[in-house]
Amino acid sequence: MSEPQTKGPDEKYCSECGAIINAKAEICPKCGVRQAPAPCTIDLGAVAPNGKSKLAAALFAIFLGGIGVHKFYLGRIGWGVVYLLFCWTGVPAIVGLIEGIMLLVMSDAEFNRKYGNG
Repeated sequence: MSEPQTKGPDEKYCSECGAIINAKAEICPKCGVRQAPAPCTIDLGAVAPNGKSKLAAALFAIFLGGIGVHKFYLGRIGWGVVYLLFCWTGVPAIVGLIEGIMLLVMSDAEFNRKYGNG
C-alpha cells in the first residue's frame, strides 16, 4: 500500500473523490467533477475595540453626513451638533462626503487610533 499523501498549501481535496488537486482547479482531473468555488474572504470593514465599524462610519458619512450621523456614531457629539445646526447650508453634506471617502481609504490601525478608544 502506498503512503498517504499530505496536502500542500496550494492544494485542496476534491469534493467528490477526495483526491489532492490544485487549489485553483475548477474540475478534478481524477474524477471530472466540477469543484465548488472558494468562499469569499473579503473583509468589509474592521471593527475597533470599542465596537465601532469603519465601514459603517464611512457609509453614515457619505449618506447621512449632512446631519452629522457619522459624528454621533463615532462619539464626536459636539461636532454632530455643529453639523445639525448648519445642515440647512449644505456645507456639512459636502464635508461628510469627503470625510466618508477619507474613512474608506484610512488604514485600520489609523481608524483604531483615532476612534477605537472611546
